[in-house]
Amino acid sequence: MQEQTILEKLDEKVSEILQQCDSLKGENEMMRNELLTLKAERELKDKEIERLSEETAMKDLEIEEIVNKIESILS
Repeated sequence: MQEQTILEKLDEKVSEILQQCDSLKGENEMMRNELLTLKAERELKDKEIERLSEETAMKDLEIEEIVNKIESILS
């Protein structure tokens, strides 16, 4: 009778471990999906930053050209 009790306890513990394992697998999958989403968002933001940096550089060139024109007029 005692062996049955030990086997039952062992079965219960194994079942708990399996439930925890399934739970952790689900949590891991959710985190993996969140990570992929965050990476995609970061990539979009990096592209936007690059575009804005290029736009700023072009505006700086335009301003420099205007300043040069003004200086040549005033000279």
